[in-house]
Amino acid sequence: MTAPVPVLVMRGGTSKGAYFRAEDLPADPAERDRLLLAIMGSPDPRQIDGIGGGHPLTSKVAVISPSDDPEADVDYLFLQVQVDKPIVSAEQPCGNILAGVGPFAIERGLVKAHDQKTPVRVRMVNTGALAVVTVPTPDGRVRYTGDTALSGVPGTAARLEVEFRDTAGSVAPGLLPTGRVLDDLDGVPATCVDNGMPVVLMNAGDLGVSGYESPAQLEADGELRRRVEELRLIAGRLMGLGDVAAATVPKMCLVAPPAHGGALSTRMFIPHRVHASIGVLAAVSVGTAVAVPGSVCFLNDLPETIRIEHPTGFYDVVIDVEAAGDRITVGRSAVVSTARLLLEGQVHPRQESDHD
Repeated sequence: MTAPVPVLVMRGGTSKGAYFRAEDLPADPAERDRLLLAIMGSPDPRQIDGIGGGHPLTSKVAVISPSDDPEADVDYLFLQVQVDKPIVSAEQPCGNILAGVGPFAIERGLVKAHDQKTPVRVRMVNTGALAVVTVPTPDGRVRYTGDTALSGVPGTAARLEVEFRDTAGSVAPGLLPTGRVLDDLDGVPATCVDNGMPVVLMNAGDLGVSGYESPAQLEADGELRRRVEELRLIAGRLMGLGDVAAATVPKMCLVAPPAHGGALSTRMFIPHRVHASIGVLAAVSVGTAVAVPGSVCFLNDLPETIRIEHPTGFYDVVIDVEAAGDRITVGRSAVVSTARLLLEGQVHPRQESDHD
């Protein structure tokens, strides 16, 4: 009988995931992935026999361990467990789940809490990039309650500050992976950017939609989905990612003028479903495109905080970009997020012998 595995289930940003210490999982990646498929209940559209939520945003895993990098306290490996396929992907990070890494590290004793606030330095194993999650810790304990609202999340929670470092070219080769600010994807103008997440930005109108549709409406448009995937495959090659047919990057972002006072409106294909909001690292990449002269969504009058509208609200990012001719340099990239501990316990993985 497979032993139960210690786990914390946490909401990080607008996602939910299972957080594990690396020492509690098999060291062999193939064996680890088989175990995680069993734990999450994949492959099954409902993940009825596991703890996954039947959606990519609730079928995520964080594997955390002490770091041997002198610039980091912990290492964080993000794994996307596909819902209806027996696939575990480590090809990209997740900024939403990252928000919960700081509280997890403190809860599990990997980082000692300070009084008031505790910065947790995180190395994102998927890309090698560094981030700092600043966690409120009055009296030396993680505080989850607070008055910070996050669109797409009911109620309010304690404010977490997540600052990203060295995220340019996290997966693709460079901040502008094609070497250009503007590309032509089979007749569609696009900006390809990677400042934490490879994203392709296109004006929604160029694809025959307004950019204000609901995720369900966009997902129901079979011709649109076919066209977006066709363009994604072209962009993947241009961005140096090769054949991305079976990959979850790049993400495809349809942009439109803001509807509620923000910088722009977005609809994010992730890549085959449409995000109910927007991922943290995707938001950082989108915000970067807003700040890059000549992009499909560049704003001349750039606000200090870039508000990115999405289907269920907004996300605020702070991006410092310097443009000197063709040279684009990114300074600070930060977001405001929240996280909450939902469950602490042991998960009992599904075993094939149970169904014989």
